[in-house]
Amino acid sequence: MDPALLNLNQTLSGPGPFVLLGVPGLEGLHAWLSVPVCLLYLASLVGNTLLLGLVAVDKTLRAPMYQLLGLLAAADLVLATSTVPKALAVLWGLSDEISFRGCLAQLFVAHVAFIAESSVLLAMAVDRYVAICQPLRYGALLSQRVVGIVAVAAVTRGACVMAPPVVLLQRLPYCGHRVLPHTYCEHMGVARLACGDTRPNIWYGLATTLLSPALDLGLIGASYALILRAVCRLPSPGARHKTLGTCGAHAGVIVLFYTPALFSFLAHRFGHHTVPGHIHILLANLYVVVPPALNPVVYGVRTKQITQRLRHLLQRVRKVGDDSQAMPHTLSV
Repeated sequence: MDPALLNLNQTLSGPGPFVLLGVPGLEGLHAWLSVPVCLLYLASLVGNTLLLGLVAVDKTLRAPMYQLLGLLAAADLVLATSTVPKALAVLWGLSDEISFRGCLAQLFVAHVAFIAESSVLLAMAVDRYVAICQPLRYGALLSQRVVGIVAVAAVTRGACVMAPPVVLLQRLPYCGHRVLPHTYCEHMGVARLACGDTRPNIWYGLATTLLSPALDLGLIGASYALILRAVCRLPSPGARHKTLGTCGAHAGVIVLFYTPALFSFLAHRFGHHTVPGHIHILLANLYVVVPPALNPVVYGVRTKQITQRLRHLLQRVRKVGDDSQAMPHTLSV
């Protein structure tokens, strides 16, 4: 077949299915590596579903702070579910192939969820700033309508940021390169398989990182600087401690979310020849499974009202279970 026609056919239909290798260099440990990944994924499913359901159903958790927490739980569920099941299939040796379009869909959804979660964390930082520094205007500035706007804006922002890279990846020729040393599809990992010019992908990836998560992190840092300035002006140590306590859970989630993601980004773009491949892959798996698993735990421990509502829910479930066990004895009597 004419090479020009072959390239045109590949551009229209995409290359053949990619083969995911898992963690290069640690193939013998795939089964062991799958254990913590699976447990953390199950924890993220249970914790975030419980938290999302609690915020949606419980009328006492209708404040913007808790509604934003529900958005965070939803983003965590999408981020983990878009990547971890396929990663587990690769680690367990069940399925290591993924179609080109499936690969693009996976990386699009995962990256949109990541950017949306970063946007929600920024909104939560603004929520804390208004609650502490502008308490009299809190009700006017933050409402359920504003939370709805934040949700739509976060998803729209992520989709707009990730649409161009998907188009760029579709236009690249791959020359039969199908082996992807990863557990799931990631933008630059797929771009490196191409035999064409990937500089637009590299520069766009750098720009989006600086203009989305890095920008969000800078704005979050600025909001916390203003919060700390306001807290230092409070008259008593008790008031300062109580005010900072309301930010503890959010600060912990920020550290959990951004630290592994930034390490993974820096290793992928600036330490490609110095950081071992298996370290990068492990970091990439870390930031899609650890924050979703631990975020509900952090907020459950640090937020008094959520802890109380969870205890109340568990007591009701236990009471229903006890009643169901006692019913057969009542009927027999």
